[in-house]
Amino acid sequence: MSARSTPFALPLLALAALLLAGCSALPWRTGHVPDGARAKVAILETTDIHANVLSYDYYQLKADPTVGFERTATLIKRARTEYPNHFLFDSGDTIQGSVLADYQALVKPVACDQELAVYRAMDAIGYDGGTPGNHEFNYGLGFLSQVTGTPMNVDGGRSTHCAGPHFPLVLANVYSARDGEPIFKPWTIVQKTIDAYTPDGSRISVPLKVGIIGFTPPPIMQWDQHNLAGKVTVSGVVEAARKYLPELQAQHPDLIVALLHGGLDTRPYTSEMENAGWYLAGVPGIDVLLLGHSHTQFPGPRYAGMKDVDARRGFVRNVPAVMGGFFGKDLGVVALVLNRRDGRWVVDLDNSHSEVRPICTDKHDCVPADPAIAPLVANVQRAAVAYVNTPIGSSTLRMSSYFVDEGNMTALAPINAAQIDYVRRELPREHTELADVPVLSAAAAFRTGFGGPGDYTDVAVGALTLRSAADLYFYPNTLTAVKIDGAGLKAWLEQSARRFNRIDPAKAGEQALINSRFTGYNFDQIQGGIHYVIDLSQPAGQRITTLTFHGKPVAPTQPFIVVTNNYRASGGGHFPGLDGSNIVLAAPDGTREILAKWIERKQHLGAADLEPTSWRFAPLKTCGPVVFTGAAGKLDVAKAAGLHNIRQLRDNGDGTAVYAIDLAP
Repeated sequence: MSARSTPFALPLLALAALLLAGCSALPWRTGHVPDGARAKVAILETTDIHANVLSYDYYQLKADPTVGFERTATLIKRARTEYPNHFLFDSGDTIQGSVLADYQALVKPVACDQELAVYRAMDAIGYDGGTPGNHEFNYGLGFLSQVTGTPMNVDGGRSTHCAGPHFPLVLANVYSARDGEPIFKPWTIVQKTIDAYTPDGSRISVPLKVGIIGFTPPPIMQWDQHNLAGKVTVSGVVEAARKYLPELQAQHPDLIVALLHGGLDTRPYTSEMENAGWYLAGVPGIDVLLLGHSHTQFPGPRYAGMKDVDARRGFVRNVPAVMGGFFGKDLGVVALVLNRRDGRWVVDLDNSHSEVRPICTDKHDCVPADPAIAPLVANVQRAAVAYVNTPIGSSTLRMSSYFVDEGNMTALAPINAAQIDYVRRELPREHTELADVPVLSAAAAFRTGFGGPGDYTDVAVGALTLRSAADLYFYPNTLTAVKIDGAGLKAWLEQSARRFNRIDPAKAGEQALINSRFTGYNFDQIQGGIHYVIDLSQPAGQRITTLTFHGKPVAPTQPFIVVTNNYRASGGGHFPGLDGSNIVLAAPDGTREILAKWIERKQHLGAADLEPTSWRFAPLKTCGPVVFTGAAGKLDVAKAAGLHNIRQLRDNGDGTAVYAIDLAP
């Protein structure tokens, strides 16, 4: 049966027989569903909304139809029409990630009786459940406790019940350090009446009990160490599933849906695994798996060839699964066919499938926004936009991430300068013994085109506002400094250089510069008096061929303080030697706020205020072009930044273009 096929036709003779028998004689009237009955049920999923309620770009102050929950809502309504039997769940990273979110959390925090804008929008559509992701913890447990309406017996949590979403949140693998109990309900049951069809084609209304259980990535203890250390503990995803699934199964649900804020990874399992979906699918009892966190789509080509994964129909180890993109760009749909067998519902795997439905088939063809959403958040939207327009200074330099991977550090140098300034002032107050240790700074571009041709930092010449600082520093990380040596510094840079593919000089065809599996926000570029060379002809781990500090080679034992963010310092990105043990300063201030205050003090920002690019590629003459994809029509930005070795090869017609970089001397 296809996803759009009609139910079994009701034979006329069977209808007559039923009418003669009388309604009271029907076996399902007493709650019995006959074997052979059949039903179609859709499990709908959103994930990684990141508080993108509206289709709006806060950094360019204009509409952006390629993102926004208000358009996902349109897809949800359409899917509900197609699948009258449906459940809607969210897989996390919901409350953080936009200017709107930061405004409600950090600038003018919502009161106990106020509901977050993103939850108001979700409630207007009607969700059946959700789970917290890792970014739910960014604003601290007190805020999370409040805005989810979940009293928590944890240090910093709230004991009062505040306004939260009108749907249950479940989380099985995060526990209070006080009593060892989960800080959210680990699981719950959601029940709806659905239409099913008996073997003779009769339509019947029957209850369907769906159990949901939630999981977040265990590395939250590293990524949000300053918010969570000593307050909560975390277990592995598989361990939590095995602990709580028997309780859930004892309630005799018809289906169990696992809500995992995580993706798929087939490397050997550990209890700290970030993307444990492949292993979770192997835990007996899970009927449907909803994924997230990876900011990609499943089913989809990225997962083609993965062991025991059907990346076309959407199965992970024979379990229907879906991951519906990010920022409201997609809706995940798991279309299930259920057969009644031996007194229980069984998923018909041959006739079930998963799919990801985008809000835009291309940037010019997007579904309309649901008109009911924008009025719900209009007041806070106006306040957030007014806030980010607060002036803080001016600049004579365009600060852009369009060519940050190729050596334009204009968008990173202000961050590094502000971080170094802060630590040079604050560190001696806590560690006088470190006053003479050189201070370096690491920064990575958060917006490098992953979300499309508009997903870049681009701060124009002229007035600077708080919006400019938010554009330069996208996430609400806090500043953290670590103490390392020269060997650790080189290892840090080697890990960052994995952003690039190894280039074979003798290859005649095109070679991709960028390793697409190494995310842009893990390409740290370090400044503070160092200079280094990246040789792309060498294998990963052996690419930093020159490393100097103020013109002299860096010795392996030479001490340094490196300023970074709490995510990196606590192990985010799996950088060698960074596990939280060598932190010497954990600032209470957010990096974005530190940057904004630094700009305010400078008032007028120009090239002389920023350190030049600290690295270059080793000269490499290649037979064929070395290419990368970026936003189309930006060659003038590269030239203005001194990158005269870049040329545009072809326009892809979708806002992106293929560029070539000449690595020859």
